[in-house]
Amino acid sequence: MSERPHLLIVDDELLIRDLLYDYFSARDFEITVAENGQSALSLINEESFDTVILDIKMPDMDGLQLTEEIRSNHGDLPIILITGYPSVESAIEALRRKVDDYFVKPVNLTHLRRAVETAVDRQTTGGHQEETS
Repeated sequence: MSERPHLLIVDDELLIRDLLYDYFSARDFEITVAENGQSALSLINEESFDTVILDIKMPDMDGLQLTEEIRSNHGDLPIILITGYPSVESAIEALRRKVDDYFVKPVNLTHLRRAVETAVDRQTTGGHQEETS
């Protein structure tokens, strides 16, 4: 990854936004944050992102609705969902909407970083990865 990957972090909880911002910034990612779905949609329409980390439970527009909106206009943008309220239903909906990964809070940051790096690699190589083992 030569250029710094650009992540959009969408969560209504300031503490989570700050935690993820600090963690990924320290690992040479460019970070933009949004506190709700409408702000995130505006940012996605104005800027280019490599991956979106998105909370499911937010007021106004939840993460699953936002995923649907992103898929409608930016179908190939990788989306990683995080939730503090896991359920079989939300996991099934996430799969149905073709999210790249799904994590339960408290998120293991190392695992999340690996998922983000995989999504960014897929995005920057146009989805064409060759096996190298």
